[in-house]
Amino acid sequence: MAKEILRSKVNDLLAMPAGQEVLAKGWVRTKRGNKEIAFIALNDGSTIKNIQIVVDKTPETEPVLARISTGACIGVTGTLVESIGSGQAVEIKASGIEIYGECDPVRYPLQKKDTSFEYLRTVAHLRPRTNTFGAIYRLRSQMAFAIHQYFHDKGFVYLNTPLITESDAEGAGQMFQVTTLDLNNVPKNKKNLPDYKQDFFGKMTSLTVSGQLEGELGATAVGEIYTFGPTFRAENSNTPRHLAEFWMIEPEMAFYDIKDNMDLAEDFIKSLVKYALDNCRDDIQFLNDRYDETLIARLEGVIDTEFVRLPYGEGIEILKAAIAAGHKFEYPVDWGTDLQSEHERYLVEEHFKRPVILTDYPKDIKAFYMKQNEDGKTVRAMDVLFPKIGEIIGGSEREADLQKLENRIDELHMKRDNLEWYLDTRRFGSCPHSGFGLGFERLLLFITGMQNIRDVIPFPRTPKNAEF
Repeated sequence: MAKEILRSKVNDLLAMPAGQEVLAKGWVRTKRGNKEIAFIALNDGSTIKNIQIVVDKTPETEPVLARISTGACIGVTGTLVESIGSGQAVEIKASGIEIYGECDPVRYPLQKKDTSFEYLRTVAHLRPRTNTFGAIYRLRSQMAFAIHQYFHDKGFVYLNTPLITESDAEGAGQMFQVTTLDLNNVPKNKKNLPDYKQDFFGKMTSLTVSGQLEGELGATAVGEIYTFGPTFRAENSNTPRHLAEFWMIEPEMAFYDIKDNMDLAEDFIKSLVKYALDNCRDDIQFLNDRYDETLIARLEGVIDTEFVRLPYGEGIEILKAAIAAGHKFEYPVDWGTDLQSEHERYLVEEHFKRPVILTDYPKDIKAFYMKQNEDGKTVRAMDVLFPKIGEIIGGSEREADLQKLENRIDELHMKRDNLEWYLDTRRFGSCPHSGFGLGFERLLLFITGMQNIRDVIPFPRTPKNAEF
């Protein structure tokens, strides 16, 4: 009885010694050859690299080869042999080929080698089969693991916060409403407004913009927590840096002040970048060679560099000096304005030439929960600014004083009725605490060197786009 050959993944095959009988399964990247031999590049998604299949053309193999084109799914049995060609140490000398799924060479949309990213977004269900997006999605998976590992090793508790909520953590009102009411016949109350008492939850609810407020509840009970999940912003922004649905990592820590918060954020992001370089080198090297030859140097530079810690006021003065020296910005700069990406990138890329943590923002441009400084004008906020990205992390020391927090909520005319549970953390054993949010996709923009945030999430959600 013949010994059954178990399938080996391509990344394992490429590391195995020659001479073994093997079975590989995957999708055809290319097929070429001459009158005597066909060469098939096979990839199964386990690595950026393909394994070459060598097939002798015979009356038996010719009909099978005729059915194989780019995109076809096949299984190949054969002998792993040393490769005489350049680019790989081993290849498979095929003894048998099974076709699992043919691919129409006329209709298959991934034929062109230099297909644009814009076009690939229209076929997002197929773009993972390209080398570029295979690399990006492997990196995305590896970075998610690295995030969990980092916090686990530090003793943080992983807290699952709700996706459906009635609270607007940012106070900006850019939320997607969740309802089961019949939109063609919305029930009304006595004020002729939608009667949410008849809705599924008995009140108006939305998709969360942040897990922070609930995260604070966890931090003030178990000390240090982190959340990692999808968040939603109904912000009509068609830019390369914004998504309507994205993933956030949000740690909250009891007894951390703003300095502790900055120290953790810097260590966290450096650890993630180092993990990527240590564990995802082939994919990063591919992206470096194909799209951005400065990518690896930029990643290595972050690990070895101490981040600048810069008060907002000093940052404004630097930007004003740049304008006086002839630098042109699209948006104006003055104390009290929220910095735009162009301002943030100038500070990072041109002035300091390294990451910057901007602190002590005006309270009027920051969220209600941030701890107020003694000057009454600024809050203990922090934004971590990165090259090519701008803001990648936003956080603060949280206001622990109940009276100050209540006053700020009243100043902003926010609804109190759905925040009483949050205020309880200040009524019953309030403590100093801090936290921040890291946009997962913005981290991936930096790690991959991609230019558009739509290209680091499998199925991007943007205004007027909810395909697949």
